[in-house]
Amino acid sequence: METAQFGGQRLTSQRRLLIDILSNAQGHLDADELYRQARERDPRISLSTVYRTLRLFKEAGMVDERRLGEGHHHYERKGEREHHHIVCLDCGKVLEFESPLTDRLKEEVSSMSGFEVLSAEIYMDGYCNLCRRG
Repeated sequence: METAQFGGQRLTSQRRLLIDILSNAQGHLDADELYRQARERDPRISLSTVYRTLRLFKEAGMVDERRLGEGHHHYERKGEREHHHIVCLDCGKVLEFESPLTDRLKEEVSSMSGFEVLSAEIYMDGYCNLCRRG
């Protein structure tokens, strides 16, 4: 029986579990939340395994790592669509958005700089409607 691999590494049952959780997440998970959800399904998994696996997933291009206004990183499964984030400075709510302006900005920066811009990450912060009213 052949063992599945990614980035030269074995795709173990714990790694499959973590990628499954990230794939089905309803938001951006930090390592602690990913660990908490993984332990519900496999009590043997360790926090160090979660951190090591996140590093491997990031190096293999399977996940994106984002700061999202906090002192720690959040992770999401790399998607096919380029999207950006806006974060509420009060409650921490994160919204994803897309904009046709991103492509125009990449083209303009490419033209001005001589770089071939492949992707752009836009991060905005402000206050959501609930926090502005409160």
